[in-house]
Amino acid sequence: MTQQYKTIGLIGKPHHDGASNTIEILHDYLLKNNYQVIVEHAVAQSLNIDNMTTGLLTDIGEQADLAIVVGGDGYMLGAARVLACYDIGVIGVNRGNLGFLTDLSPQDIITPLEQILAGKSRQEQRFIIEAEVYRHGKLKSSNSAVNEAVLHAGKVASMIEFEVYIDGSFMFSQRSDGLIVSTPTGSTAYSMSAGGPILTPNLNALSLVPMFPHTLTSRPIVVDGDSEIKLILANDNHENLQVSCDGHVILAVMPGDEVIIKKSEYTIRLIHPLDHDYFNVLRSKLSWGNKLY
Repeated sequence: MTQQYKTIGLIGKPHHDGASNTIEILHDYLLKNNYQVIVEHAVAQSLNIDNMTTGLLTDIGEQADLAIVVGGDGYMLGAARVLACYDIGVIGVNRGNLGFLTDLSPQDIITPLEQILAGKSRQEQRFIIEAEVYRHGKLKSSNSAVNEAVLHAGKVASMIEFEVYIDGSFMFSQRSDGLIVSTPTGSTAYSMSAGGPILTPNLNALSLVPMFPHTLTSRPIVVDGDSEIKLILANDNHENLQVSCDGHVILAVMPGDEVIIKKSEYTIRLIHPLDHDYFNVLRSKLSWGNKLY
């Protein structure tokens, strides 16, 4: 039988006993079944494996057909941001807490993995967003986000003032702690904690969620996913403003800067077991909409 995948990358949280143990099990299983395996260099140093092939995340993106990420949602997000530039399937093994993006359980991994490797799986494209910071019309910095891009002050409980434009049209001005621009993937993360809506993954939409606005009428709003969102920072803001991408990458912002947030040209291709059900994940992970009887 022709293999659905030939080269598989193993990515995991370094110096995490659980992740290391799972990667060692996966590495042994894949080699015995005649797959080429590339282990991410950062985690390879904490593994007890002889003569393994290692590489950077970019090497895995260029050479592998499938990437297996072992860790929590945060580690999955970091890997996905890099791998989005490549046509590679990504599946997660949960070694974190919530595990919203990581489908496979480390306690029962081989059976569902066999099905996936045989092509019996679901594939899902998730779009990501780009955040760009412009100063005096020149691009100063940029990065991508799978979940959300968040405009906020550099210190806690510090109000900022900004204007929001959608595709060049003025939407609103606001004084608040900031603004969360979330993808459907991120709608169950930071955005949801701030009172934002849950967006099903198949929607082409973005949600804008104000953070503690200084008004009684400001509410989250959902816009078309192909919209260009422009945030203009008022000149009288304090310095030390930031845009956070997935809570990991920080872009520095100054008063008067413009922040452009829009859909990236890249997507991530998530691989799920056949029995994956998004609404079941909501119920099991978030206790959302459980039956009353």
